Amino acid sequence: MKLSTALVLSMAMGANAFAPSVPASQSTTALNAAEILSRFERLKKNYKGPQVVASSEGLDFNYDDFAAAVAETDYSFNRNDVVKGSIVQYDNGGCIVDIGAKASAFLPTQESSLFIEQGQTIESTVEIDAEMEFQIISEEDENGQLLVSVRRIQYRQAWEKVNAQQTDDEVFEAKVVAVNRGGAICLVEGLRAFLPGSHLTGQLPTEDLIGQTLPLKFLEVNQEDNKLVVSNRRAVVEQQMSDLSRGDIIGGLVKALKPYGAFVEVGGMSGLLHISQISYDRIEDLEKVLQPGQQVKCMIIDHDKVNGRIALSTKTLEPEPGDMLRDSARVFELAEETAKKYHERMEAERKAREDAAKDIVMGLGDSLDDLTADELEGGEDPLAEVSDNLDALLS
Repeated sequence: MKLSTALVLSMAMGANAFAPSVPASQSTTALNAAEILSRFERLKKNYKGPQVVASSEGLDFNYDDFAAAVAETDYSFNRNDVVKGSIVQYDNGGCIVDIGAKASAFLPTQESSLFIEQGQTIESTVEIDAEMEFQIISEEDENGQLLVSVRRIQYRQAWEKVNAQQTDDEVFEAKVVAVNRGGAICLVEGLRAFLPGSHLTGQLPTEDLIGQTLPLKFLEVNQEDNKLVVSNRRAVVEQQMSDLSRGDIIGGLVKALKPYGAFVEVGGMSGLLHISQISYDRIEDLEKVLQPGQQVKCMIIDHDKVNGRIALSTKTLEPEPGDMLRDSARVFELAEETAKKYHERMEAERKAREDAAKDIVMGLGDSLDDLTADELEGGEDPLAEVSDNLDALLS
């Protein structure tokens, strides 16, 4: 029994002597790996999935053609190029835009619109998924990103519309967005236009004017200097002048007195009532006849539709010469009746002048008929005296 046990031990030791030696650390690592990976994980690791063999038979292109097409595609964009894109998402200080480049472009808030009010955000100027045109305004940065602008496209389009409006010389409307000491700032097609205070009709350039929409016409358009000047007075005058004629009776408000007369506001326009047209009698002190803020009635005796100037008269409305000095209220009360009589008198005088001229012409014809051929050969001008008389009468 002892002999058998010793024999087995000797054989085991001999077998270990011929086996390769394994370091203890490697053996431990292998055991740990075997413990970490489960059977399912080992199967999952070794599984490659079903093998699908793709075929290009029956197609108009193959994989080589597709690779060549991709290689030939140009993804480069140049500064000032105009491209189409869509808003992807809002980002800090702007929004991300997809223009089909290798990297998304960025639209800064200040470039999102031609006019941005104070405190306005990017969310109020552009909408997500909105498709529009963008102008590239930078080169690619280190990440391949470009800066784009909507404002610069709108700027060019606005000037094109403004130049067309100036050519047509039409009346348009614009909103007042700011005021200063010299006048007001209006928004015309997104461009800032200056409205001088002298061309503002019926009101002063105060804070109350902000937000109002006014009829305007252009005074100056200069794209090179980025200069727009507009007039409210020209627009108002043009609209009202079309309905005014010489001889019309209009009501107005005395705005200011000057040594040479009074300025009367008529429907938003300023008319001049010259001191010589106030009364047939001589006026020594204008302030005793008219006062600023007084309501008056006047007759239009002349107007300049191009420059918006109106010449007014009250002496044509006097029932008796000097009534404006004695009782101006009575003059205004009887203005329509007096004006009617004035027009009738002017018409009668006009017809009288025409009849006198006609009589002269008819008399001239009779004189020519009485002349004989011998008298005409005398060399004297038989029309000299008649011509002088005609000129004197017509002058």
